[in-house]
Amino acid sequence: MNVRSGELNVRPIVDRDKYTLSRWLSDPVVLEYYEGRDRPFTPVMVEEKFFSDRGVMSCLVEYEGIEIGYLQYYQLDHETMIRYGYTNLDEVIYGTDQFIGEADYWNKGVGTQLIRAVVQYLLQKEGVHRLVMDPMTWNTRAIRCYEKCGYSKARILREHELHEGVYHDSWLMEFIPE
Repeated sequence: MNVRSGELNVRPIVDRDKYTLSRWLSDPVVLEYYEGRDRPFTPVMVEEKFFSDRGVMSCLVEYEGIEIGYLQYYQLDHETMIRYGYTNLDEVIYGTDQFIGEADYWNKGVGTQLIRAVVQYLLQKEGVHRLVMDPMTWNTRAIRCYEKCGYSKARILREHELHEGVYHDSWLMEFIPE
């Protein structure tokens, strides 16, 4: 994946990015929203989680030439589709997860620009029926961003994500192309 939109660039991660990712994922401000403050990452942990071949495309997000965030996308497998409540297993559904690791770029529209660019990119893949995300229900900033980009709340996923030692509900949010 190489996506450009204005000053935004999304590219596949490379080995040296593990140090940037581990810096972000050991920052309590970032971990409050992604992974949890009780789980700071080392470069080895980043390599194990983000560089393994698990059917996920892992990308670094750059803005004005500065590395600012992470995005991953993947096609949902049948097990995940069933868990999310989908009954037509012939549908092609992609999920994304992302975070802005440089807090100075929060609340500046960069996340919205990122999501819109990635939606456009993923919808060009043949046969995509919908895109999904699963933010925790209390992450209102992310939810507002996704809604601005055309996602809507589909259903609550009860006790879906372990975050800081507690299972939290998440919203299953969908983008369905017209």
